[in-house]
Amino acid sequence: MRRDPAAEGNDADASTARAPGREGEPHRLHRDARLGSTDKELKAGATAEGSAQTALGTPGVELMDPVGGSQSLLPRPCRVLVLLNPRGGKGKALKLFQSCVQPLLVQADISFTLMLTERRNHARELVQTGELGCWDALVVMSGDGVMHEVVNGLMERPDWEMAIRKPLCSLPAGSGNALAASLNHYAGYEQVTNEDLLTNCTVLLCSRRLVPMNLLSLQMASGLRVFSVLSLAWGFIADVDIESEKFRRLGEMRFTLGTLLRLASLRTYQGRLAYLPIGQVVSKMPTSRALDRQNQQGPVDAHLVPLEEPVPSHWTVVPEQDFVLVLALLHSHLGSEMFAAPMGRSEAGAMHLFYVRAGVSRATLLRLFLAMEKGRHMECNCPYLVYVPVVAFRLEPRDGKGMFAVDGELVVSETVQGQVHPNYFWMVGGRGEPPPSVEPQPMPSQKPQQTPPPEKPL
Repeated sequence: MRRDPAAEGNDADASTARAPGREGEPHRLHRDARLGSTDKELKAGATAEGSAQTALGTPGVELMDPVGGSQSLLPRPCRVLVLLNPRGGKGKALKLFQSCVQPLLVQADISFTLMLTERRNHARELVQTGELGCWDALVVMSGDGVMHEVVNGLMERPDWEMAIRKPLCSLPAGSGNALAASLNHYAGYEQVTNEDLLTNCTVLLCSRRLVPMNLLSLQMASGLRVFSVLSLAWGFIADVDIESEKFRRLGEMRFTLGTLLRLASLRTYQGRLAYLPIGQVVSKMPTSRALDRQNQQGPVDAHLVPLEEPVPSHWTVVPEQDFVLVLALLHSHLGSEMFAAPMGRSEAGAMHLFYVRAGVSRATLLRLFLAMEKGRHMECNCPYLVYVPVVAFRLEPRDGKGMFAVDGELVVSETVQGQVHPNYFWMVGGRGEPPPSVEPQPMPSQKPQQTPPPEKPL
């Protein structure tokens, strides 16, 4: 494994997580139904204690810049909306919720309303237009794709600055479950899969602890803006992720099978890669020019210039233009058994950037992926594998070849650039302190808002 010279000495500062140690019937919505509609709610007997109202009517969530190190909590008791994808992974999510999750929520005095997603982007539509004020948190029980939908739906709302403050929780019931596996790792738990991982993440929800998370803003050549909670992959990893969709019923085995099939016909991809390493970051406030050119809502990407312009001079441009894969990763895991970033949790405002140059053999690449299960791939000293912690990047595929996968979801292959926004949203997490910030920035402004009463069932 080769480290990029520009990154020498920078990743050592990254904070590493240490190991310590029949109610609620599913509710289906019509397309125009509101999120405030409930079928049946589960409430344990305790009454809510008085607490200050916060963004989007979330009581008990301490709104402050998490860079300061304070850890926030959901209230007790609390009410959550569970968005469950019944077709995710092996198609057993609903049964797993009833057998593994629901009993723990009852004991923890967490009331819930369960809604089943019915199609792709259904969760995105629900949170984009629904009333969120009656929920203390949004719980996503699926794979990483539905969490991607939820975050982008929140960022598309007129009140996006408030909406993205709504705490989120990931309960793994998909194929990859990378975000849940990362949160499991940050909490100090051993690497586990399937029901064990689901139980651990449910226990985290019952503990009510919240941790701040980085958000990756992506700008596409077509003008599309996408927000990522996990990763952007191009080349080999994206091919495996997308092409193995037809094996979804195999669960995580789909990725093993997809890897073997792609290795049998290994491809290379031509393009240009540039990035801003954390050692070269200059504290930068958004300029009027940056504000003018960004006509979409959302945080201003102050480190990015228009795609038609060359990258700034303090960026690093990779001389090679032939790659097997490029991966920008916000978290430790790329799947529940793919410990891709063992060097520690990214700093606030940073991400892990990996790329594999063309020329690597099939056997070496297979060894890397087998070693990744335990996070040992960095010890293989593969000269074709390069790692650098970065704040922003730009990737220009030549002739539009190769697939992009953003949080495991297919995106058209075109020039893309991205910047990390530090500590931008809250997730249910573990005991670890938030990582240090590369470039401290305030979180979105908040204005207290009273909690509206829940709507009556339709």
